[in-house]
Amino acid sequence: MAITAAMVKELRERSGAAMMDCKRALEATAGDIDAAMEKMRKDGQAKADKKAGRVAADGIIAFSVSADGRKAAVVEYNCETDFVAKGEEFQALAQAAADAALSSGVTDVAELLQQRVDDKSLDEARRELVTRLGENMGLRRAEIIDAEQGAVYTYSHGGRIGVAVALEAGSEELGKDIAMHVAASAPQYLAAGDVPAAAQDNEREILLAQAASSGKPQEIIDKMVDGRLRKFLGEITLLGQPFVKDPDITVGKLLESAQARVSQFVRFEVGEGIAKEEGNFADEVAAQAKAAMGA
Repeated sequence: MAITAAMVKELRERSGAAMMDCKRALEATAGDIDAAMEKMRKDGQAKADKKAGRVAADGIIAFSVSADGRKAAVVEYNCETDFVAKGEEFQALAQAAADAALSSGVTDVAELLQQRVDDKSLDEARRELVTRLGENMGLRRAEIIDAEQGAVYTYSHGGRIGVAVALEAGSEELGKDIAMHVAASAPQYLAAGDVPAAAQDNEREILLAQAASSGKPQEIIDKMVDGRLRKFLGEITLLGQPFVKDPDITVGKLLESAQARVSQFVRFEVGEGIAKEEGNFADEVAAQAKAAMGA
């Protein structure tokens, strides 16, 4: 059966795939558009699975905020390159994941990927985009925060750092300032009481070992260590950090003066903790050229 331009056009509109891929699928299925769609779907899954082992350390942080402003979902969606991360299709995929997390309340990645949007699961949409763009990509993490008596404020720094802060009472300006502070200062915990006892004990041991060589009496060493531990806790907790716009006061004091309280915050940074592969660009080009020639 002859494959016409109209058939290729119809399949391309339905699948979103490249024209030559559509033509090949139609030739393989004797012009049966439905069978060609199924073949392309299966081929796309195989290609997506093959690319799954490649490191995806670029990407974007996406938000979805409820209509009343009290709840927000934050997701990190990864890809391999900055070029793809800036593309409309990839950003739409990440936004769909954030919207699905907010509407469903699901933050488990495997479960979230099974949520359906526009008659397909998020994972099916991911596989289709992997096939079209030729890059590994995936949903890495998702979180939801809720400000029961206030509002959630978000801040994005170039799409690569995303922050959501649940502020109980306080103004919109304060909420935005706190979100920007979290982006800049990267606190690990909200308050000193949230720092695990094991982490505090480990830091105390390190400080004691450092102070032991001072030759000072033990009671002086204990006071030195207590002071340094308080400083350490201040550095890693939101409430203990100096406020970026006025380092003379801590975030805790700022909130106290405004009679406001932060109940939760989320800070995601694209690719944090992912080991990137170091490659030689010239070698990669040479390898691709060699493969293209069939060598």
